[in-house]
Amino acid sequence: MSDIDAVILVGGKGTRLRPLTLSAPKPMLPIAGVPFLTHLLSRIRAAGIEHVILGTSYRAEVFSEYFGDGSAFGLSIDYVVETEPLGTGGGIRHVAPYLHGDTALVFNGDVLSGVDLRELLARHEENSADVTLYLTRVADPRAFGCVPTRPDGRVTAFLEKQANPVTDQINAGAYVFRRPVLEAIPAGRPVSVERETFPALLAAGARVFGHIDSSYWRDLGTPADFVAGSADLVRGIAPSAALPGPVGRRLILPGAVVDADATVSGGSTIGAGARVEAGAVVDGAVLFDGAVVLAGAVVRRSIIGRDAVIGSGSVIQDAVIGDRVRIGAANELLHGARVWPDASIPDGALRFSAPDA
Repeated sequence: MSDIDAVILVGGKGTRLRPLTLSAPKPMLPIAGVPFLTHLLSRIRAAGIEHVILGTSYRAEVFSEYFGDGSAFGLSIDYVVETEPLGTGGGIRHVAPYLHGDTALVFNGDVLSGVDLRELLARHEENSADVTLYLTRVADPRAFGCVPTRPDGRVTAFLEKQANPVTDQINAGAYVFRRPVLEAIPAGRPVSVERETFPALLAAGARVFGHIDSSYWRDLGTPADFVAGSADLVRGIAPSAALPGPVGRRLILPGAVVDADATVSGGSTIGAGARVEAGAVVDGAVLFDGAVVLAGAVVRRSIIGRDAVIGSGSVIQDAVIGDRVRIGAANELLHGARVWPDASIPDGALRFSAPDA
């Protein structure tokens, strides 16, 4: 694998996960106990790839401060910063000067996947492909761009979101590029691989193939998918070698305190220094470090930010609670409610909240 570089695009602002991404880029949010990017890096390293390039932009310093040169993770990591948004294709082209080998395995930085990376690379080699796309099948492809292929895997088109898709195969967010093809992407301007690069390659007769894989796949762009992905990691449904504990119904990090009369289940993660008091229920949720769930409170399928406090008897369901929020007793925040950092909600002030409370 010494001739293969891994490129991870992590420049987005993660607006769909606000307010959590106000303080950290989406790939650095803790999921199943560690920053999401750690799970992806562990799979890259397990595949035998040692050189990684991170294409950063928003809060770029957070990545380098945490991962450093990569040696602690068995990797060598370079960082490339976009000063202006370049799109997916432009971001891929921007890292070209840092490539070591002749093949680049490129990842979107917000996809949790179980695809066999060695198999993906082998398929690329067998087909003498210019580009190989990782494809997955979804039950409802209308929300995605579709990628039809021939029986031999050759890609025939890239189709935008359609009311009646011709295939259930979608772009799953990973690509293998031959280096000359990557370097042919226009430099210094925004480029979309889906709308510009890949259609142009097809029009020119390039060898573009799809690798269809049926293993685990989830885009972590929304709070609901973030919570579900974390629970899947904790329960061992999604693969990772970076979990800081054994798989099971819950993950409790060092320094966390869970009362014997509390219920923590559904793949929940209880962050370091967090506290769950007697009678509380935490089900399929993510508590960041230092979060507190007081007696009798219920937290389901929600994200609770760092040092936030959920008052006694409150119900938090399908919600995002920002860092250092104080929610009083007997409140209900449901159905996509979001509370920005440092907010304070008095006892019994809310029975329901739409997004952006």
